[in-house]
Amino acid sequence: MVESQSDASTVSLTKSGPDRATGLKRKNGVARNHVKKDRGGGQSVRRQGFKLWMLIVPFIILSLIFSYLPLFGWVYAFFDYQPPIPLSESKFVGLQWFKMLVQNPAQLHTIAQVLINTFAMSGLGILTSIFPLFFAIGLNEIRTRWFKNLVQTLTTLPNFISWVLVYSVAFAMFSSTGMINQLLENLRLIAEPVKFLDSDSWTWIKMLLWSLWKGLGWGSIMYLASISGIDQELYEAAQVDGANRWQQILHVTVPQLMPTYMVLLMLSVSNFLNNGMDQYFVFQNAFNLKHIQVLDLYVYNIGMGNNSLSLATAISMLKSLVSVVLLISVNAISKRTRGESII
Repeated sequence: MVESQSDASTVSLTKSGPDRATGLKRKNGVARNHVKKDRGGGQSVRRQGFKLWMLIVPFIILSLIFSYLPLFGWVYAFFDYQPPIPLSESKFVGLQWFKMLVQNPAQLHTIAQVLINTFAMSGLGILTSIFPLFFAIGLNEIRTRWFKNLVQTLTTLPNFISWVLVYSVAFAMFSSTGMINQLLENLRLIAEPVKFLDSDSWTWIKMLLWSLWKGLGWGSIMYLASISGIDQELYEAAQVDGANRWQQILHVTVPQLMPTYMVLLMLSVSNFLNNGMDQYFVFQNAFNLKHIQVLDLYVYNIGMGNNSLSLATAISMLKSLVSVVLLISVNAISKRTRGESII
């Protein structure tokens, strides 16, 4: 019996030996396949990352060409440059133009008024920056699809109209001989034409209204995209809790849009001194020049109107540095208060 048992165990060991070897080979093969897959997966990730990098390279090049390369022009602020004399033949004056900004009382008074106009225009723009958010929420609540598309199209189209054409429309409607004055006179509501354009009264408000009309629909596109990305389960949960449509907007839509609004707000604050020139350039005249001349328009008038490109460069240089400081400050405040930042 003992011999038979030992023989049986020997047979079983001899039978299991090849099976065990085969199993080890299979395990080693599987392990090698996993290593190959890991290597292949790493290579595919690197390949995908390289493709994404190549996609953004053109935009990096464009940023370098149009945003950083022009910074070389700051060197004109340290020379007494008079075109068409080459810069190499111009006199180096160092910080003369920067000293002139703070030593000349007349220049200081003019710059102070320009800064007041700039701060007023930018401040009103920031205060009304919430309007596109509300407009986007209103558009999203429209259930009739064709009417929603019509409203969005009509409010977005003005963004693609140049300020020159906008002023042409404004002149045709609001000039002393325009359609509005003609209508009011025919209705016997006024005896003399109302000076809508050639007047210095309510200049800041009028510029704000034109800016809102032109950019409201375009500014709402970002918020509409954010609304489409809100998880619908949040609305379903609010409905289960008994929230009506207004409460869903107040407690779901608005909080979900706040991160987008804060990012756009930080960008607006960083561009606090850069409120553009086109709008104010076409609407300026001898009557409203005092309150319509913002910093960008003032730099243009100094550089091109008074042929003082070096002084205009110095003012523009200071404006850019202040804008960078404002961006960093607002970003730090947002990071400390909300825990989110863009830098």
